[in-house]
Amino acid sequence: MGHATSPFARNPSAVARGLWGWPEDILRRAAASTVIGHGEHDQRMQLEIRPFDASFIDDAARLLAARHRAHRTASPGLDPAFEQAPRARAEIERLLREEPAGEAASAMVAVRGRACVGYLIGIGRDPSIWRANVWIESAGHAVAEPEIVRDLYRAAAETWVDSGRSHHYVLVPASDRDLVDGWFRLGFGQQQVHALRAAPPASFTAHMPDGIRVRLAARRDLANLAHIDRALPEHHARSPVFSGVSVPSLAETEADLEGELDDPRYVTFIVEHDGRAVGAATACSLELSSSNNSLIRPGRAGFLGFAAVLPEARGLGVGRVLGETVIAWARDAGYPWVATDWRATNLEASRTWPRLGFEPTFLRLHRAIV
Repeated sequence: MGHATSPFARNPSAVARGLWGWPEDILRRAAASTVIGHGEHDQRMQLEIRPFDASFIDDAARLLAARHRAHRTASPGLDPAFEQAPRARAEIERLLREEPAGEAASAMVAVRGRACVGYLIGIGRDPSIWRANVWIESAGHAVAEPEIVRDLYRAAAETWVDSGRSHHYVLVPASDRDLVDGWFRLGFGQQQVHALRAAPPASFTAHMPDGIRVRLAARRDLANLAHIDRALPEHHARSPVFSGVSVPSLAETEADLEGELDDPRYVTFIVEHDGRAVGAATACSLELSSSNNSLIRPGRAGFLGFAAVLPEARGLGVGRVLGETVIAWARDAGYPWVATDWRATNLEASRTWPRLGFEPTFLRLHRAIV
């Protein structure tokens, strides 16, 4: 490995201008060792990691647009608008402006010669949910070569960890195996799957096993729905998910569901087995999902936002009925695509939803530094 002094170290006044999220002392420290080489003949000898400034936005936008263009060859349902550099630039600028947890974004670029060959943007989210964290969103990184992301992360993560932000999340195109591998080799593991499928033909209907009936939920179902709703966080609290998310009380769950049942934007289905409520699912427009935004979101899609089955009813085909019902609803509502997401360690979801035709588009990876 080689080191050289960057232009930021030679020009201290540049440190204070147009750079995102980095205090001056941190910028000076980062600038002291930004040229990276892995050997005398390594073609990456001249890779330089710098703090992001406004002069790199257009190059970063072109990288992101190219990544999305390649991604859509595997996931054609994703929004083609992000293949255009101006739209990609708007997403990058949005990330650089955002302060969802009260902290400015932090961003780095990789430069080889005069060319920007990669960038990385980290933002914080609500620590009451995600603990002390940094998120690299779907538009938060793009590189000319997958290996570059490891150098970008090394430069950025030192400051994040020094400031106590030890939970790191990144959204990566599922079809880019080399990029996913680059993150895996940084110690990340798969946590969440975002997936998409085309709406089915008019002939498609939900298959009903014997004794199973599905219908729209009503206010009279509120108590049953609360018990079913709690089944999912209870399931996630156990092995092998171990989500760490607290399970709400029945009263809290009923209060949330009451508002949802009164909201015409959401449709809730309930499944009965031999007359007893054993499962439920909620459908809506994907636009209502805060976690399925930016490059993850197709132009128009219905969303299987929630599904749960009581433990004693698992194995009866209830989950499949719920999924197929929402898929048919999305088609009938005029959506050309249907989206959902699930925890990778939720064995039931990770087996059921792909069997219904959902194909991964983005993976959420997580690293906890303890």
